[in-house]
Amino acid sequence: MGNSGKNRAKSILLFVLVLAVAAGTQTTKKQKNSQPVAGSAASAAEDISGMYSFLKEGEFVQINLDQGVVSGYISREGQLDSDQGQFLDQFFSKASIQGHDVSFTTKPVHGVWFEFKGRFDRGPADSKLKDGYYVLRGTLTEFTSDATNNISSKSREVMFQWLAQPEGQLRSAPPTTNGDQT
Repeated sequence: MGNSGKNRAKSILLFVLVLAVAAGTQTTKKQKNSQPVAGSAASAAEDISGMYSFLKEGEFVQINLDQGVVSGYISREGQLDSDQGQFLDQFFSKASIQGHDVSFTTKPVHGVWFEFKGRFDRGPADSKLKDGYYVLRGTLTEFTSDATNNISSKSREVMFQWLAQPEGQLRSAPPTTNGDQT
C-alpha cells in the first residue's frame, strides 16, 4: 500500500472515530433529556417499586424505580369541604433513594403537599406476594398553604408497609391524570 493508500485509510479511520464520538454525544444528551424530574435511585440497595400503605385505609403511596429514576405518587382522600370523600393523586416533584434512605416531596394539590424522609427495610413477610415485605419508616411532614399563602406544617413518625399485589402485577403504572390540581 502506497502513501496515498495509507493516507486514505487514516482519513477513513478518522472519519469513523468522529462519527462514533458524535453518536455517543447524542445518546448521552437523549438520556439526560428523557429522565423524569422526580428523582434518582442510582444507588438504591434494592428495587422497592410497589404500593405501600399510607395514613388511612384505602390510601397508598406508589413508588417506581425505573433505570435509576424514582417516581411515584400518593393517592389519598381529600380532607377539605371541597374535596372530602374524593381521592386525590399527588405526584412526586422530587424523590431519591440512596442505599436504604428514601425521600420524596409531592406536588401541592388544593394547598396540601407532603415530604417524607426515612428508610426502607425488609419487613416480616417472606414474599412480595404478602403485605409487609418491605416497610418504610420515617418522618412525614404535611404542609398546608392557606388562601393568603401562609404555610403551616405538621410532622409525625410513620411506618408504611408494602401492599401485596397479584403475582402478575408487581409493578404498577401511575394513573393517567397528572395530579396538578390546585
